Amino acid sequence: MIANQGLTGEQRGRGPVQASGRMNRGDVVTFAPWHKEKRMTTSNIVEILLIEDNPNDAELALRALKKQGMADKVRLLQDGAEALDYIFGEGPEGERKCNQRPKLILLDLKLPKVDGLEVLRRLKADECTRLVPVVVMTSSQEEEDIMESYRLGVNSYVVKPVDFDKFVQSVADLGLYWLSLNKVPG
Repeated sequence: MIANQGLTGEQRGRGPVQASGRMNRGDVVTFAPWHKEKRMTTSNIVEILLIEDNPNDAELALRALKKQGMADKVRLLQDGAEALDYIFGEGPEGERKCNQRPKLILLDLKLPKVDGLEVLRRLKADECTRLVPVVVMTSSQEEEDIMESYRLGVNSYVVKPVDFDKFVQSVADLGLYWLSLNKVPG
């Protein structure tokens, strides 16, 4: 696993570094052998934005995407406020341009600071992010959450399977569909 994890501003942009252990908030992960000369900077476009506060679910999702080889980059954000800052270029992430949007957002609903429904509301209300596919991946089976998610414009609502193998397969299937089969406008 490769990540811009714990790097100073001076070290960022010098290429990938090997990371071990759990993913941390805001890590950008490339799924390429760490020894290859593939440059990675924090300004590169993220393909999948994973907004998940449960470290176990985040790690399983990252492993599933890696195993399928479907994503060059995944950005992990662990709360709704951090997600909004990143997506809309507020806070420490600086400017975010309309053409630098992810190809897919995997969004948990039960997030700290700002819940997933508010993140979804802001995503679908903004001209730059309205067309980005958003898949809610949550443990909530509440009809109210499902209805509100679709009312706000979610592209898909998936209840996280409790079973490890089913969870990994669900994430792999989502990645395959949304990154390989689904066609989005320009």
